[in-house]
Amino acid sequence: MRIKRTTPRSGVTRRTRLIAVATGLVAAAGLAIPAAQAGQETTYSTAQLTSASDAVLAADIGGTAWNIDPKTKKVQVTADSTVSEAEIQKIKDAAGANAGALTIERTPGTLSKLISGGDAIYASSWRCSLGFNVRSGSTYYFLTAGHCTNGAGTWWSNSAHTTTLGTTAGSSFPGNDYGLVRYTNASVAKDGTVGSVDITSAANATVGLSVTRRGSTTGIHSGTVSALNATVNYGADGIVTGLIRTNVCAEPGDSGGPLYSGNKAIGLTSGGSGNCSSGGTTYFQPVTEALSAYGVSIY
Repeated sequence: MRIKRTTPRSGVTRRTRLIAVATGLVAAAGLAIPAAQAGQETTYSTAQLTSASDAVLAADIGGTAWNIDPKTKKVQVTADSTVSEAEIQKIKDAAGANAGALTIERTPGTLSKLISGGDAIYASSWRCSLGFNVRSGSTYYFLTAGHCTNGAGTWWSNSAHTTTLGTTAGSSFPGNDYGLVRYTNASVAKDGTVGSVDITSAANATVGLSVTRRGSTTGIHSGTVSALNATVNYGADGIVTGLIRTNVCAEPGDSGGPLYSGNKAIGLTSGGSGNCSSGGTTYFQPVTEALSAYGVSIY
């Protein structure tokens, strides 16, 4: 028996194959990401960055600080040594679809308020640093950190508590971190200086600003402002918002001390991580907010 072989119509078959191949190419093109697009970084809107920041706050992990990085346009989250990987994951989970807007970095040591025993200005059980002398009319005060003035009545200039400076007149912590002490000792000099620098006015910080900090533990150290409107979660001690982030080091006892640029008052030392041997990150309460809250002025 001879097998009858059917010969296809070559023109139709060729067209059919070309159509099938072309269709496949279109489908493949629809699934592929153009090379230029694949290498692009996602840009997040202000609303997305705000949402990501709110998510970090809602996660409520002590030992974290965060701010919008002016260079990367992402939310920079700093986690100290007490924060576990599970807690970092909790932060990412809280951010949900905006988790890509977070940049997580580790910092050595712990984020803490910078209080300890020593010299400078003394409450009954702790030491801090005087920030700036200020006044309202003929009444003189000094500013320091709010976590220093919380729970403090009388302030002394020495550890033996023999020379009184004044009494706490205002305190705001957490949320903010500033406090006001009214001088009651008329014999104490109330110069409008920080060390040998005459402070004549106050100003808001800007990213990249060169700044100097002075504290009773570590003395004078300088650096630059790296971000504004940072939030720090001090754990059980509370959360502070609207802070200035810097690469200036600080250590316990430097709390409340002044941050200045030239002869302009910029901030009050709140807290940070690291030390002045290996370096660190320190956050400051903007001084202009404290001046406005208490109706006092630099002189």
